[in-house]
Amino acid sequence: DEPVNGLDPDGIHWVRTLMRTLAAEGRTVLVSSHLMSEMALTADHLLVIGKGRLIADTSVDEFVRSSSQQSVHVRSPQAAELAALCRKAGATVVGPDAGTGPDVIEITGMDSAEVGKLAADHSVVLFELAPVRPSLEEAFMELTRDSVEYQAAGATR
Repeated sequence: DEPVNGLDPDGIHWVRTLMRTLAAEGRTVLVSSHLMSEMALTADHLLVIGKGRLIADTSVDEFVRSSSQQSVHVRSPQAAELAALCRKAGATVVGPDAGTGPDVIEITGMDSAEVGKLAADHSVVLFELAPVRPSLEEAFMELTRDSVEYQAAGATR
């Protein structure tokens, strides 16, 4: 339970190395923590329990990938044209110029491979194409939203 709580950076590194060494030997290392950033750096597999029931039993990567908050960040001199193409394909697009800048769009509903292929099929020049994944903490908050007894003031359900 919270094995790195209160440790200095060297102590945290030592504990992480110990846990990874034990796991590499084929041992199961079970760590309980509310520090999502630490779990993102340490864990390979997650068990998430809420209100006494198992909510998730999956890899960290799959857990984050399953979040609905994924999007694609694109920078292109033809951002408006690509935005129209993506909308036509059923995606949701923010930008250009909606606070993103004249050559930047954020796309949800398509992955980066789909956006890249659509751009290539229509000869749209891309300067940047990057998947935007939520943090482990953001994915955790989304998944457990309905599985907590108490919520912070202003939290949405």
